[in-house]
Amino acid sequence: MILHDLIKDRIIQNGPLSLADYMSDCLLHPEHGYYTTRDPLGADGDFTTAPEISQMFGELIGLCLAQAWIDQGSPASFSLAELGPGRGTLMADALRATRSVPGFHQAAQLHLIEASPPLKEAQRQALAPFAPQWHDTVETLPELPLFLIANEFFDALPIAQFVRDEDGWRERQIGLQDDALVFGLGPRTQLTTLQHRLEDTQQDDLVELCAAGVPILSNIAHRIAETGGAALIIDYGDWRSLGDTLQALCGHTPTDPLGAPGQADLTAHVDFEVLAATAKAAGCVHSRVTPQGVFLERLGITTRAQALAQALIGKRLDSHISAHRRLTHPEEMGNLFKVLGLFPTHTPPPPGLES
Repeated sequence: MILHDLIKDRIIQNGPLSLADYMSDCLLHPEHGYYTTRDPLGADGDFTTAPEISQMFGELIGLCLAQAWIDQGSPASFSLAELGPGRGTLMADALRATRSVPGFHQAAQLHLIEASPPLKEAQRQALAPFAPQWHDTVETLPELPLFLIANEFFDALPIAQFVRDEDGWRERQIGLQDDALVFGLGPRTQLTTLQHRLEDTQQDDLVELCAAGVPILSNIAHRIAETGGAALIIDYGDWRSLGDTLQALCGHTPTDPLGAPGQADLTAHVDFEVLAATAKAAGCVHSRVTPQGVFLERLGITTRAQALAQALIGKRLDSHISAHRRLTHPEEMGNLFKVLGLFPTHTPPPPGLES
């Protein structure tokens, strides 16, 4: 509970914290942050992402980007990048699936944006043959055509929450009550960034803003608009934010986001409308937001699943069938997760994202 005490002292000295500042401390504190101190993935961690569920996910993502690379004339040198690559599982599967694409591996320079030291080490082991280079931010990526993957990255960025008041908005903040962290509301304020949301919200409605995601997406979109490439943004969320979507997971079980700072994963649903508008402002074209299940089916996941099933029996076959369902079925990840594609003008969208 060291981080709890540090946050408590900060509140005593400076007053209530914004949720964005609280999330930043919980996730990225250099000594006690969730991502900086552990590998959170898999059965022994706190959550499981699509690449950990089945190799098919990364394989199809890789082939999707390889086709986008071909559609743009197969540039002789390009950045193959991933934001928050986890253990490197997705990228390893993508690179295995694309090894027979003529020239793709020879042209690719592998770049990973990662904040977690434990996960960097896992990526180093998984991707050693491809000589990855690590970055703290997208700003230091080379000026090359950029083919990028962001799977469950934007959901982990800090958010702020605002509750509509009769005359404007009040920020949801974190304060103290009997030594415990609690939510409260800040003073009434006017926000130009939420002016348009007065049209579709009512008093006491809650709206979330992810200010940290805008410059990241803008940088990516500007690079693609200027030098070529494509990006696949895959995350859970919807077209427009409405309601409290903050959640904490510990040991694959929902828990109190304020209960144990730094000991649980904190995420929130992604507002794809903001990402799409940011991409457009940076001169980049974006696809329609497409459900993950539809996207994967268009890429041929069922055919791939049937091919893999030929060599499986018993529990391994049952697990494989369950993985296919989990990735694609509307009642599992198929509808909750969405895909947004970014690409330059006068080029086709990445496969699977056709309008």
